[in-house]
Amino acid sequence: MIAKEELKLTQEWDKTFEKSDKVDHCKVTFVNRYGITLAADMYVPKNAQGKHAAIAVSGPFGAVKEQCSGLYAQTMAEHGFVTLAFDPSFTGESGGNVRYMASPDINTEDFMAAVDFLSLHKLVDPERIGIIGICGWGGMALNAASLDTRIKATVASTMYDMTRVNAKGYFDAEDSEEARHQKRAAMCAQRLEDLKNGEYKLGGGVVDPLPEDAPYFVKDYYDYYKTKRGYHARSLNSNGGWNVIGCESFINQPILQYTNEIRNAVMIMHGDKAHSFYFGKDAYANMIKDSKYTDNKELLVIEGASHTDLYDGGNKNAIPFDRLADFFHQYLN
Repeated sequence: MIAKEELKLTQEWDKTFEKSDKVDHCKVTFVNRYGITLAADMYVPKNAQGKHAAIAVSGPFGAVKEQCSGLYAQTMAEHGFVTLAFDPSFTGESGGNVRYMASPDINTEDFMAAVDFLSLHKLVDPERIGIIGICGWGGMALNAASLDTRIKATVASTMYDMTRVNAKGYFDAEDSEEARHQKRAAMCAQRLEDLKNGEYKLGGGVVDPLPEDAPYFVKDYYDYYKTKRGYHARSLNSNGGWNVIGCESFINQPILQYTNEIRNAVMIMHGDKAHSFYFGKDAYANMIKDSKYTDNKELLVIEGASHTDLYDGGNKNAIPFDRLADFFHQYLN
């Protein structure tokens, strides 16, 4: 028997965005194949009847469903889809202990478990399910799409490949055996310190206060996670961050190995001013290289958009939600 953990779910509206009067909202839970119970917000078009196309949404990496994944989900529900914004394992309101850990395998499974839930829901047509992954969850979405043939359409927005950045550093500046050895040694030392101290040391979220000489992308993150625009009390990035050893396995476990075998539709959407743009461009190039399934693949470049502009629009409506709706209507028809 598959048992659910008992989760304490906040019932009042505590999102970083306004509640829409065009959709109904409720809290739901579902279980992944590791037995972890995940918490989610479900958004349904008003007066929905019959079977609908559905979309599961998660991200960014270190965020919660009350931030931009919820915004994406609510907005896509306004366009007629049943949607699900979920907290990944070990984060937010979802279950799993120890807290603030990440895993390429478990986090890919989180998306697949969301597809399980939607496939069995009375309002969802199981043949018309898509996913949206934001930031580090863009990479997880592509990884899930290459494994789960039920996913008929995928959008990766302002994506990171978390295994690449952990193994090679930003812009691959630490892509050497020596650099990786130092990272591995530091992680191993930290494991023992955590056990001696009886708790896992946090790595720290977005830096605060913001140094005057902070890199552009750090300022970009600060403007979202540390201000009224996107701060949330349960968000790792807004507060203490992941455990120092939280992403240890990412160094040795690259994802995106078989994305050129994805037969269903994929859109990779990225801003050309984002520090992370190279992840999206390279992921698209690798996805279509030697692939027989390129007709339904697209790289959508948003001119002038930074990384976090595709979190919530960045006060300039940078997210082309109508374009996303058209994509999903086309491929979840």
